[in-house]
Amino acid sequence: MKTTIKKPVAIVGYSGHAYVIIDILLSSGRLVTAYCDNGEKEFNPYHLTYLGKEADVIGKLKKFDFFACVAHNGIRQKIHDNLSKFLGNPINAIHPSAVISASVKMGDGIMIAANATLNPLVQLGRGVICNTSTSIDHECFIDDFCHIAPGAVLCGNVKVGKGTFIGANSVIRQGIKIGSNVIIGAGTVVVKDVPDNATVVGNPARSLIKKPARKLVAA
Repeated sequence: MKTTIKKPVAIVGYSGHAYVIIDILLSSGRLVTAYCDNGEKEFNPYHLTYLGKEADVIGKLKKFDFFACVAHNGIRQKIHDNLSKFLGNPINAIHPSAVISASVKMGDGIMIAANATLNPLVQLGRGVICNTSTSIDHECFIDDFCHIAPGAVLCGNVKVGKGTFIGANSVIRQGIKIGSNVIIGAGTVVVKDVPDNATVVGNPARSLIKKPARKLVAA
């Protein structure tokens, strides 16, 4: 039986979020040896080799599998899209302690952190983050480049649009539809559908509406 030798991993972005991902990759048996960032880091806890900015080192990156260690959904998508043109799809980072049903479907560039639970028929798009101890129940659909923060609970049949952030310890009721580019604050309880581009907080969730600035009237 032929054994496939895996490439070492280079990460893109090297700060707090990256430390979690490096730990996931190391825990799953991957070797992480290098990083790309806008500049070389003085603090280098994993003793990685600095390659340069990702746009400048495409040739070097061909020797590696890569993963975008950026929590911001839009920036993460940009990195995935740009590098995938030259390097193919990024790998997934899945912690060994995560509980994942065999019927879960997922794209590339996925992060599933320690103690996360993904139940039957969940679907994850590209670049989704399922952070520490998230719970995603049956038949949920999470579109591309969403970030589900630590401790968030999505009950069954929840639909989440592209680029949405769901804050730590929030709870999404069964059957809810959440639009694209939504921000759900930490600890929020969502009991109604949320439209695109909304920001909601509280229990139950309420929209944050920015009040127009007062105009100064000359005396």
